[in-house]
Amino acid sequence: MSTLSTAIRATHLVTNAAWFGGSLFGAVGLNPAARRAGSTREQVDVSGEGWERWGPVQGAAIGLHLLSGLGILADNKNRTMRHRPTREAVVVKTVLTGAALASTAGAYVFGERLGQLRGSDTDAKGEIAATPSGRQEQARTAERQLAWLQWATPAATGALLVLDAYLGEQQRGLAGLLDRRR
Repeated sequence: MSTLSTAIRATHLVTNAAWFGGSLFGAVGLNPAARRAGSTREQVDVSGEGWERWGPVQGAAIGLHLLSGLGILADNKNRTMRHRPTREAVVVKTVLTGAALASTAGAYVFGERLGQLRGSDTDAKGEIAATPSGRQEQARTAERQLAWLQWATPAATGALLVLDAYLGEQQRGLAGLLDRRR
């Protein structure tokens, strides 16, 4: 294995870990913490500020993850084409990556929409002002979408990490640290 191959694999794993960790932190830490802020306006501001700061890092991680994935595929094209379990794992990995991209994009869209709806519907004290029922329904829809999207991304990226471990196991020799010697 060349140094370049190792660097590409390391980039692929680290960027997936960043994507996974950032999305999990958002679901477990940032979003619930923002809901503890005093007013609706403050909740929107805290959550929005956190995601605005993380967004460029996550975007770079996703971009590098996709590029390094292509590099790994090019480096292993013969194995991928000839070894059925690897080929099947690559197909599953591609589907999971697409799901993670879709859930990340969806969370961004619905998060922005919810922030705009909540932010524009507050009075001078930062509390929800009386709004037309259509806007309230839009906000509830965005909240429902975010409720599951915020967990879909860490689920998909976590599954990618597990699949990478599986693919790594396929490449090692027969005897491993935990294998019994006979």
